[in-house]
Amino acid sequence: MGFKTITVTEEVYKMLKMEKKGDESFSEVIKRLTKEHGQLSDSLGAWKMTDSEAEDLFKSLRKHWSHWKYPSE
Repeated sequence: MGFKTITVTEEVYKMLKMEKKGDESFSEVIKRLTKEHGQLSDSLGAWKMTDSEAEDLFKSLRKHWSHWKYPSE
């Protein structure tokens, strides 16, 4: 197995150090954390809603997006 050197900020180093369990290496911490969270695509289609609920959701999003994109003066 090869090794790669990566650079992280002091803040990230401290965060990773806090995540360590027992004598876990930093590689093991990173591997565990990335596996635990999975990929976004794992969640796609997991939320079931009716057409009416979807319509209400998108109506609300469009309303709030319009305020975010074009704030009133």
